[in-house]
Amino acid sequence: MPLYREQGVVLRTQKLGEADRIVTMLTLGRGLLRAAAKGVRRTSSKFGARLEPFMVAELQLYEGRTLDTITQASTLGAYGPRITEDYERYHAGSVMVETAERLSEGGPAPEQYRLLVGALRTLAQGRIAPGLVRDGYLLRAVSAAGWEPGFEDCVKCGAPGPHTHVVVQLGGVVCESCRVPGAPSLEPGSVELLAALLAGDWDRALAAGERERGQAAGIAAAYTQWHLERGLRSLGAR
Repeated sequence: MPLYREQGVVLRTQKLGEADRIVTMLTLGRGLLRAAAKGVRRTSSKFGARLEPFMVAELQLYEGRTLDTITQASTLGAYGPRITEDYERYHAGSVMVETAERLSEGGPAPEQYRLLVGALRTLAQGRIAPGLVRDGYLLRAVSAAGWEPGFEDCVKCGAPGPHTHVVVQLGGVVCESCRVPGAPSLEPGSVELLAALLAGDWDRALAAGERERGQAAGIAAAYTQWHLERGLRSLGAR
């Protein structure tokens, strides 16, 4: 059975038998990958801790008929412990890895891999509020999948902004003439925050107040779930 090497970020794990696990990863070259990790639940395991959620690893695997097997793992990014020790970081990270798994179905997704690794690194560093890291990741990941939102000019008629009405189904902000019934009207600062998160402008994002952050979080979650066509379980797990 041929051996191969990959870089992967662990999204989730599940028990397999007495001492093994099935590890679901987003890999750089192959996209989503499920592989067996033999003996990693034993205390004597040499690489069990390297295959926990939020960890990034260099892997050696061999191909199996139904499930590949991980034979070696070396750490590239030890983000798991720092994320799981803080509940807000853990919750944000859970939303991010669930989103990555959903957006990466169907084949290799190197841009999604790099976005997730970068976001987990930022989350683990703890310098930026977990909610901002999560929302910035959601907007950029959905954009990378082909659904970039617009937060400046009207996404329907192109009227120059700024605008404060947001219609998720249309893809961003709309002018007064294009507004649909029930469309929320945000604080101007909330729209500015959404644009900053999409651009990765952390200096602007960190200047936002709690009200603006709350409104932006609602839009980021709604926009992501609209395009995923079903809810994110981890968003409701508080």
